[in-house]
Amino acid sequence: MKSFWKFIIFIIIVAHSTIAVLETDANTLVLLDNLAKRETHSIFFKSLQDRGFKLIYKLADDSGLILSRFGEYLYKNVIIFAPSVEEFGGDLSVEKLTEFVDDGGNVLVAASENAGDVLREFASECGFEVDEDGAAVIDHLNYDVSDTGDHTTILTSSRNLIDSTTIVGNKKNEPLIYRGTGLLSDKENPLVLHLLSAESTAYSYNPNQPIKEYPHAVGRSTLLIAALQARNNARVVFSGSIHFFSDEAFTAPVQKAQDGTYHKLASNQEVATAISKWAFGESGRLRVAAVKHNKEGESQPPKEAYTITDPVVYSIAIEELVQDKWQPFKANDVQLEFVRIDPFVRTTLKQVNGGRYEARFKIPDVYGVYQFKVNYDRVGYTHLYNTTQVSVRPLEHTEYERFIPSAFPYYTSAFSMMIGVFVFSFVFLHFKEETIVTKGGSKGDNKKTQ
Repeated sequence: MKSFWKFIIFIIIVAHSTIAVLETDANTLVLLDNLAKRETHSIFFKSLQDRGFKLIYKLADDSGLILSRFGEYLYKNVIIFAPSVEEFGGDLSVEKLTEFVDDGGNVLVAASENAGDVLREFASECGFEVDEDGAAVIDHLNYDVSDTGDHTTILTSSRNLIDSTTIVGNKKNEPLIYRGTGLLSDKENPLVLHLLSAESTAYSYNPNQPIKEYPHAVGRSTLLIAALQARNNARVVFSGSIHFFSDEAFTAPVQKAQDGTYHKLASNQEVATAISKWAFGESGRLRVAAVKHNKEGESQPPKEAYTITDPVVYSIAIEELVQDKWQPFKANDVQLEFVRIDPFVRTTLKQVNGGRYEARFKIPDVYGVYQFKVNYDRVGYTHLYNTTQVSVRPLEHTEYERFIPSAFPYYTSAFSMMIGVFVFSFVFLHFKEETIVTKGGSKGDNKKTQ
């Protein structure tokens, strides 16, 4: 009997270990409010799998949900395609998701007009605000011909995408189709990015209610897709429309009802693919490959410290992740600062060879502890920050110039004074004038003897 129970316990342990291994191998967790979305959004999920992502699908209210085990995260990315979920199941919560982002995880969320409270709360933690329950983006001028009702199936031009090919790819002539709610961003949050905005004629409101108040989002301030890149380079993308990523939006033709402009396909698939690449760190990632600094004419940095006014050469190699390979990064706006509390030198690095950038300058005539600092922060790229600390000493007493041109007037005045004193002394000692007055002479009758 004991052997039987030992065998059962062994089977349970093996099964549990197998499940753990399977979850660990899957680097992306996909949360759905119903499993039918695997079919309605199959093209998007297949594009992820074709790029090497291992997906594990679970219901958003599954009681067995867990992000980490024994202090280690089981997934690198989380996709939430469950707009109607009111509360996550298992050990998953808004606090856990926020902690996941704080630890470097990436999250892609798609909501709808009836987004649940848990998604609204998570959006507010990331600097976004989802419009009121039931509110949809409406545009009575830019909508698809298939929408004969409230005009909530809107079309927006590709020019309303953020100006960053790293995030959204190359802009197409075809419009984007969108059906969902509007988003608002926190203007005081510099980390929030506006990926896609609505046309100037759009607004966000409940189509089933008369408009009695000014809408929360109007015109181009109505965000359709927003993103957050945290200071640790973790990325969160929040879309107000789950329909944006659907097979229907990827494959259906679109026609603008106002002027009848017809397009065989919308640009949703290309934009959604580019956004997912950026969100999961496949694009826009930079790293420092090598840093070098030395005096001109030398190959190694000084053993102890630089000396003031030394001519110095600084170089840094920067690489970008392109299709899973690190390649030289090419840009013309990378800057270097030579800092001692405040920058003493700020100069643009010149690209000299592949991804290597170089700057040449003279160290300031102020000694102290300095840093070579490269702080590259551009839209769409991870924040690149690299510092190298060096010491700068004053000149030794044997290193000062003996005669400097600016002191020549002082030298001249000193030597002229010396010559003047010599001449005066010579004249005073050897040409002394004597006056002799005779006793018997009349008043004023003097004899001068030299």
